[in-house]
Amino acid sequence: MVPAPVGHQCPTCVGEARREFAAGPGRRIAIANAKRVSVTNVLVAIIVAVFVIEVFQSGVGGLINGPNAGTLIDLGAENPVLVASGETWRMFTAMFLHIGLIHLAVNAYSLYILGNVLEREVGRVRFLALYLLSGLFASAASYYFSPLNSVSAGASGAIFGIFGAVFAINYRRRHTAQGAMAMRAMAQIIVLNVVINVVLASYLDWRAHVGGAIAGMVMGFAFAAPGRESRQRWISIAGCLGVALVIVATLVVRTDQIRTAMGVVLDTMS
Repeated sequence: MVPAPVGHQCPTCVGEARREFAAGPGRRIAIANAKRVSVTNVLVAIIVAVFVIEVFQSGVGGLINGPNAGTLIDLGAENPVLVASGETWRMFTAMFLHIGLIHLAVNAYSLYILGNVLEREVGRVRFLALYLLSGLFASAASYYFSPLNSVSAGASGAIFGIFGAVFAINYRRRHTAQGAMAMRAMAQIIVLNVVINVVLASYLDWRAHVGGAIAGMVMGFAFAAPGRESRQRWISIAGCLGVALVIVATLVVRTDQIRTAMGVVLDTMS
C-alpha cells in the first residue's frame, strides 16, 4: 500500500486508474489543451529564443546593433551566393534571425498582435502555412533581386504576408462596415510601411517586404473565397501551392543566373 493524503492506496489500482484516465478523459483534456495553443505565440517564442542565441554568439554588443555579418551568416542568414551554392535552407532559417533588439521588438509585437487576429480568423493550419510560405516567398524575392554580397535576415517578410492577408480577407468583406473599417486600417499600415521602406531603403530589405505582402494577399484572397467549406478548402490549397511553385521557380531561375555569372567570372580570372 502507498500512503496518500487520505488513507492508503493500492499501487495496482492506482496504475489502472491512471491508464483509464489517460485513455479517456486525460486524452481528451490533452487534445483540448493542444488545440488552445496559439501558433502565433509559439512563433514569437521561437524568434525570441533564437535572438537569445544570437546575443550569446555575438556578445552584449549584439543586443542593440545585432551580430556582425559573419556571425549572421554562421547562424543561417541569407546570402545569394551561398544559397546558389546549395545552401537553400538559408531561405528558411533567415526568417527567424533578427539584427538587433529594435528589429526583434517591432517584428515580435506586430506578429503577436496581428498574428493572433489572423490565426483566429483562418485557423492554425492555414495561418502557419501562410506565415511560412510568405516568409519563403519574401526570401525568394530577396534572393532574386538583392546584390550578391547582401546579407538578409528577419521575420518581416512573413509579417508583411500577414499584412497582405488581413487586407485581402477584409477586401472580400468590404461591403460590411467591419470589413471596410479593417481594410482601411490595414491599408494605412501598409502605406506607412511603404513610406518607411522608401526612407530607409538602404537599411531595410524592401524586396522581401514586397514579396511577403504579395504572397500574403494571394493566400488571403484564397482563404476568403466565397462558397461552401469544401470549395474554400480546395481554393486555399490551390493558393498555397501557387505561391510554393513561384518560390521554387524563382529559386531555380536565380540559382542558374548566379552560377552562370560566377562561372564567367572564374573563367575570366583563369
